[in-house]
Amino acid sequence: MLKKKLFIFFVLMLCCLLPVFLHAQIKDTALEKSEPTFLFISAIKITGNKRTKSYIIEREMQYKVGDKIYVADLKKSIKQAQTQIYNINLFIEAKVDTQRVAIDSIQLNVYVKERWYIFPTPQFSLIDRSYKEWYRTFDADFNRVTYGVDFTHYNFSGRRDQLSITGLTGYARNISFSYSSPYSNSKLTEGFAISASYTQNREIGYKTSNGNKPFVYNKGKQLLYSKNGFVRDNYQFDGSYSWRRGFFKRTGVSLGLNYLVVDDSIIDPKYNPTYFSTGKASQFYTDINFGVAYANTDKNAYPLTGLIYNYGFSKRGFGLKGGINSSTIGGSFSKYITHKHKFFSTIKFAGILKVPFEQAYINRRAIGFGNLKLRGLELFIIDGVAAFTTSYTFSKKVVSFKIPIPFKINALPYIPFTFYAKTYIDAGYSYIPNAYNTRLNNKLLYTGGIGLDVLTLYDKVVKIEFSFNQLGQKGIFFQ
Repeated sequence: MLKKKLFIFFVLMLCCLLPVFLHAQIKDTALEKSEPTFLFISAIKITGNKRTKSYIIEREMQYKVGDKIYVADLKKSIKQAQTQIYNINLFIEAKVDTQRVAIDSIQLNVYVKERWYIFPTPQFSLIDRSYKEWYRTFDADFNRVTYGVDFTHYNFSGRRDQLSITGLTGYARNISFSYSSPYSNSKLTEGFAISASYTQNREIGYKTSNGNKPFVYNKGKQLLYSKNGFVRDNYQFDGSYSWRRGFFKRTGVSLGLNYLVVDDSIIDPKYNPTYFSTGKASQFYTDINFGVAYANTDKNAYPLTGLIYNYGFSKRGFGLKGGINSSTIGGSFSKYITHKHKFFSTIKFAGILKVPFEQAYINRRAIGFGNLKLRGLELFIIDGVAAFTTSYTFSKKVVSFKIPIPFKINALPYIPFTFYAKTYIDAGYSYIPNAYNTRLNNKLLYTGGIGLDVLTLYDKVVKIEFSFNQLGQKGIFFQ
């Protein structure tokens, strides 16, 4: 009898609780269904920017107040905004998160930590193209250095505008000034830059040898040098205008005015009458350039994921041929791929074409300059009027750590270090007319090696590479 009463009791309890349970399930399901598919941005709050204008940071975010973000894309969108803010190179840290203020709206919170923007730094550089050349050819002679000071403000008015003044003396002399303002209009889509410089050199490369080494001129003494007298004076002025409609692509045009004077002996038949190809030791010429650049990576200073490419056209001189007249098209493409377990790949292509093929010597630079690089051939000059290079690098993140600063500096709380081990292979080709052919022209070139990249303070990268080339040479190179 007792068991029967207990059974009836449990049945009655189940009948009473079942509606409550079902109601709760229905309520939860209704709440899930009522969760909005997108959220409105009610406000953007930026903190940590003491000098940088808030609207400069907002310019790099793909969403504004009043826009909506689909919930499914929220995490990806926040990460992208954080990357874009960091890549303007004004902050050592950038973080973006969200705060729910209503069922269908959020506030974006941006936290940044500013870098040091003022760098009055001592300058010390070699005249030679590499440390190895300076050591091997000139016995590490400290007379072959330039020294001085460079003052740069990377955020002059808080609008990411950069002011730089440089003064150098020693084996060469230089005084230069530059100012760039990438956000010069109210919509923050246009910018400009201006620069001026005056340079004096005690020696210059006037010709390339058959072995792809520079013949250096200094008062008539080939491959020798003296501390007295200058053989090259260069006056230069550049102005440019750029526009940026989106986040990743920038288009620009520029005009350069150049007046270059060299020692009379350089254009003598004994040395190189095709240096200017005009029979004169001085030249005034213009450089007109048009270019498009695209960069969408996780970190512009040392990309691990993303894409960078550029292409453009340049015109030197007033005519179509003869003298220093030259027309050039060129471009480069770089793809960065992240694999599992902290492995990475980098694929690069670059190329140029100059017309006409008969060029003055100062216009024949090809592999070893600009985007055209072959690791392992740094000690050689490979001229050309048509050239391309390609490379593949496979790397692995080895270790990363931070060394704290013993005293408090907000702009420098620690010194970071990240090490990447790598292996690589490069290939290239440079065409030049037979009259100027050398052992490295008009043939396929290839190099390879292993190395270590060190990423440190303010995205500075130090590269230590052990490279070999098809000539059977090998050695360690620092960049």
